[in-house]
Amino acid sequence: MQTFLLICDLKDEPEAIQAYVDCHKSVSPDILESIRVAGIVEMSIYRWRNRLSMILVADNDFSFEKKAKLDDANPKVQEWEAFLGQYQTNLPGTPANWRWAITEKIFEFSAG
Repeated sequence: MQTFLLICDLKDEPEAIQAYVDCHKSVSPDILESIRVAGIVEMSIYRWRNRLSMILVADNDFSFEKKAKLDDANPKVQEWEAFLGQYQTNLPGTPANWRWAITEKIFEFSAG
């Protein structure tokens, strides 16, 4: 299994933040299936103000390149991403239309 932490910023507007939260209360089965097919076994999104953190646990065959190809070929995912894009903004220092950024793990502790 592989674990990733991604971050994303929402527009710093209360209405945009609430709309983004609300649309995740009932995610389409088509979108959930696209996540599963890509090899993702767990996904959680956390929010602090307008900053989002996504924990993604995937099988060993998962890659972001594979997921991007699957997403590009799926009109439902393209529609979902375009819809969410109206609430998201670029992270500082990222290219235009850059949304989620993969973070670098710099520390890990295990009691086991």
